[in-house]
Amino acid sequence: MEFQGYVRSDGRVGVRNHVLVMPTCACSSDVARMIAAKTPGTVTLNNQHGCGQVMKDQLVTLNFLSGLAANPNVHSILLVGLGCEQLNCEVMVKAIREKTNKPIETVIIQEAGGIRRTVEQGISAANRLVEEASACRRVPCDISHLILGTNCGGSDPTSGLSANLVVGNVSDRLSDLRATTIISETPEFVGAEQVLAKQALTPIIGNEILKIVEDFEKNFEAIGESLRSGNPSPGNKAGGITTIEEKSLGCIHKAGARPIEAVYHSCDMVTAKGTVVMDTCAYDVCSVSEMTAGGAQMTIFTTGRGTPSGNPIAPVLKITGNKHTAEWMTDFIDFDTSSSINHEKTVEQLGEELLEFIVRVASGELVKAEEFGIMEIAIPRLCNYD
Repeated sequence: MEFQGYVRSDGRVGVRNHVLVMPTCACSSDVARMIAAKTPGTVTLNNQHGCGQVMKDQLVTLNFLSGLAANPNVHSILLVGLGCEQLNCEVMVKAIREKTNKPIETVIIQEAGGIRRTVEQGISAANRLVEEASACRRVPCDISHLILGTNCGGSDPTSGLSANLVVGNVSDRLSDLRATTIISETPEFVGAEQVLAKQALTPIIGNEILKIVEDFEKNFEAIGESLRSGNPSPGNKAGGITTIEEKSLGCIHKAGARPIEAVYHSCDMVTAKGTVVMDTCAYDVCSVSEMTAGGAQMTIFTTGRGTPSGNPIAPVLKITGNKHTAEWMTDFIDFDTSSSINHEKTVEQLGEELLEFIVRVASGELVKAEEFGIMEIAIPRLCNYD
C-alpha cells in the first residue's frame, strides 16, 4: 500500500509541506505570528515557554520544539528569537540539527532592532524557504513510512463501543504493513494497565508500560493530588462514563490486538514499527502535540461528545461513534463509525474504510480541522515558572 508523500533530505516522509515559523520563546511568539500572517505557505505556533523555566523543564520544551521542527511534515524552519531567552536560536538550532538536516534560518529581535525590522527580515527569509518548499513534489511512498498518532477526547460510551474499536482495527492493519501507530494518554491506562501490559511483545516492554503509569500517579501524589481528581472529566461523566477504569478500558481498544513493540518518553523521536506507546498526558491538545513532536505525521482522534481540536503541523482526523454527534457537528467530524453499533457495518468494514481515508489524507486531502485553520498546541511541563 502506498500514499503520495514528500521525501525529506533526512530520509523521512511527510504528508504536508510546511514552512514553520517557530518562536523560541513567549516574547517572540507574536512577532512570529506577524511574519507568518504576511507569508503565505507558512504555519506558526504559540510558544508559551522558552524562558523562565528550571533546567528539567527547559529540556522538556527543547525536546518538544526541536521535535516539531524535525517532524517530516515540515520542509524548513524560520526561528524567531528575542535574544536573551534560555532557549535562544543558537540552542534551538543545535537541538534541531541533532534530529534533522533540513534548512533553518533565524531572525533575532534584539539584533534586528525591533519589531518592524524583525518582521521585514523574517518575511524575506520565510519567502526564500517557501520558494524552496514549493519545488518539492509528492511521490509514491510505502505506507510503512507512516507514523499515526491516536487520541481520544470528549469521550462517551460510544468511544469504547465503536470508534476506538475501529481505530484498533486500523492499528492492527498498519502494524501488519509495518507502519507505526502510537497509543498515548498514560493517565487513561489507569485501571487497565495490566491488560495493556499483557499485550507487550516482551516482559520488559510490559514492565515499562506499568512503570510509566506508576510514575504518573506518583507525580500527582507528590503535590498532594490524585490523578483521578480531573479524570473522568465533567463531559465524560455527562456522557455516561462513571470511572477512570471504564474510560481506560475503552481507551486501550485503540491499541488493537497486535503486540506493543516499544515504549517512548514524551516527544521522543519514534523509530520502531508496529504498535508503540508514548508516555503523554491525557490533555488532548498536549497529547496530540507530544506525538507530533515524536514524528507522527497525522493523528486520528476519537470523540463521542465532539471536539474541533487540530494541530498546526499534522492533520487531526476526527472520528465519532456517536450518531447524534456525527449529524449535529458535521463541520468538524471527519468519519462516523456509529453504523457498527446498529450493526449496519462491521468494525472490520469500517476499519478498511478508515484506512482508505487515512491514505487519502496522507496524500493531500484536507481534514476539517485544516479547512477551518484550527492549529492548537500545548507544551508539557513539570514545574511552575521560576
